[in-house]
Amino acid sequence: MGKEDIIEVTGIVIEPLPNAQFKVRIDDEPYKDLIIDAHLSGKMRVNFIKILPGDKVTIQLSIYDLTKGRITYRHK
Repeated sequence: MGKEDIIEVTGIVIEPLPNAQFKVRIDDEPYKDLIIDAHLSGKMRVNFIKILPGDKVTIQLSIYDLTKGRITYRHK
């Protein structure tokens, strides 16, 4: 899987789950209102970036499984 196999979308965190996982509702048009499970990327864990419900985030989705993703950025 290379970088060209990743879909980047934005969404809003709905609910925190254990082990740095979250339920996120996607806001971008082709996947609008899709709710996925997302985990924090390694850089966000290392730098102790806090994510709370209601935060707008950027998520990377694999083209093979659109129900799971990786949170890579928290918008201000």
